[in-house]
Amino acid sequence: MRVRRLFGLGSDTAVALLVTVGDNPERLKSESSFAHLCGVAPIPASSSNINRHRLHRGGDWGDNQALHTAVIVHLRFSDRARNSADRRRSEGETMPQIIRCQKRYLAREVFSALRHD
Repeated sequence: MRVRRLFGLGSDTAVALLVTVGDNPERLKSESSFAHLCGVAPIPASSSNINRHRLHRGGDWGDNQALHTAVIVHLRFSDRARNSADRRRSEGETMPQIIRCQKRYLAREVFSALRHD
């Protein structure tokens, strides 16, 4: 099972994602639909001169929490994730923005692993 082999996803987080996928197979048409299902799809939330995004508030918050936990593990133990976070922080992004982006990247990896399973 490829989902279980992803770094940062323990058995609890993988099961939470698999249960939601099993409960909603008709909603998994693409990687972006999986992101909406997990509540990690970016939505523009810009105003005036500020250009930013926020997370889609719909979807399964259990999956969102599972991805959040995995992202925190990534940021703590993965050099690639830490380097990315440091680069984004030097560009002026805040930690919540960095975590939002990392969740979206992880959702892509999980969806790819789910398709191979």
